[in-house]
Amino acid sequence: MAPDFARTEPERVPVALTIAGSDSGGGAGIEADLKTFTSLGVFGAVALTAVTAQNTLGVPGVSVLDPGFVVAQLDAVLTDLQVGAAKTGMLATAAIIDAVADAIQRHSVRNLVVDPVMVSKTRAPLLAPDARDALVRRLLPLATVITPNIPEAEAILGVAIKSTSDARLAAQRLKDMGPEWVVVKGGHLQDQSEDSVDIAFNGEELIELCARRYATVNTHGTGCTYSAAIAAYLALGLEVPDALRAAKDYITWAVANSLSLGHGCGPTNHFYFRRSAGEAARRGREAR
Repeated sequence: MAPDFARTEPERVPVALTIAGSDSGGGAGIEADLKTFTSLGVFGAVALTAVTAQNTLGVPGVSVLDPGFVVAQLDAVLTDLQVGAAKTGMLATAAIIDAVADAIQRHSVRNLVVDPVMVSKTRAPLLAPDARDALVRRLLPLATVITPNIPEAEAILGVAIKSTSDARLAAQRLKDMGPEWVVVKGGHLQDQSEDSVDIAFNGEELIELCARRYATVNTHGTGCTYSAAIAAYLALGLEVPDALRAAKDYITWAVANSLSLGHGCGPTNHFYFRRSAGEAARRGREAR
């Protein structure tokens, strides 16, 4: 005899959308995004842009989806679910960037986090060379937050960034390209030792997001995870500065407790920091 479960009203949880590529190894891309959303108590939806044959050692293959099908996914999600935040990751081509930007504007997507993914952790190219202008021209002005690492910020601006002081100047220049907030991630900076310092800037307020730097090779998917955490916290209702601080806390724990899987750069541990949707929402309210 089947158990008699009490009928209850369905639980309502915040929804976040990831627009990105798939990592067959599970450490980055939509797989990392969905794990992060789930860990932080947010329901994750997906618009897939590309499929990669990928593991901890590299990216031996990429298959890019048709831009029209990417839009079909976006339309399906955004006409049905109440999306509280969205993030972009690997967009691959200028045509996909244009299609995504059009859909974001048409559906009035709010709380957009743009991770300008250009290369993988193993230096495999993930953005076509002719797509960089489309990324800057079409997506950055729509973003609530952009999260370039140092090589990405250098590629966008065409300058060398060697120090935290350089990163502050880069954040100011990137802000002029239209996003509400810029987070220049400092993991690649040579003048940082014990701490990893990210520079956040909104045109008026400059925030240094500081955390302990951990000596580990298991950093596959850190950029995806960080930006997904920002989107998750925005979907939970945090203001941007609080979402950035909470996301920095999350990615730091995920790296500190990373997983030694595979023969290359292992993944971060998305579920070490796991909490229920209620706990995440409570922490969000307390942070405001």
